[in-house]
Amino acid sequence: MSLYPAARPTVEVVLFPCLQDNYGLLIRDMATGRVAAVDTPDAERIAYEIDRRGWTLDIILNTHWHDDHVGGNMALKLQYGATIHGPDAERDRIGTLDITVREGDIIELGETRIAVLATPGHTLGHVVYHIPAAGLIFVGDTLFAMGCGRLFEGTAEQMWRNMEMFAALPPDTSIYCAHEYTSGNGRFAAAMEPGNQAIADRNIRVAAARDRDEPTVPFTIADEYATNPFMRAGSSERLRELRLAKDVF
Repeated sequence: MSLYPAARPTVEVVLFPCLQDNYGLLIRDMATGRVAAVDTPDAERIAYEIDRRGWTLDIILNTHWHDDHVGGNMALKLQYGATIHGPDAERDRIGTLDITVREGDIIELGETRIAVLATPGHTLGHVVYHIPAAGLIFVGDTLFAMGCGRLFEGTAEQMWRNMEMFAALPPDTSIYCAHEYTSGNGRFAAAMEPGNQAIADRNIRVAAARDRDEPTVPFTIADEYATNPFMRAGSSERLRELRLAKDVF
């Protein structure tokens, strides 16, 4: 488990492992104490992390419909009375939603304003949650350290637009993804760009962190711009080639 301070002291983020390789994520507005969970991979573990801090849970923010992201919704709603937000485009697949959200919507967590960005690709309705004032973005299964999500429903064109959107964010933006996939992604990145010293150096740091059983999340936009072959692809056609290669790597 790891506690990371936000880029600015307006929110705190708690990250902890769940299931096989998921991460649970809690966001706490420091001014009001209101708390949000980004996805609900493991209701019991999420409740443990909330209760041991003496917190409650006010909001759940679902990124997409897959069960390892919404499976704990109802248990946590019943336990804490949390309001469940999630993508309007997937309302028929997430039966527990209270409020549906779309690109451009703003969710208020106490004094913290959370912007909704649409990122179709991994699923057609996938959304991410951006806190510009704190320099944080919670990306679900769209972006990973040195990787991107599988294209289960969307297209390479959609995923490339996502990569362009992420690349345009401030380089010190902290990225919280939903899985610990960095070691495997790093091996693939090194195979695709064998002359990229930034990838080689990052893989050394990743290996050391994993040897200590430490997470490799969060990371920054600058990290990805230097080492993520999908963000560096240059076109949707190249991203498609990379994604097909990664699927069988």
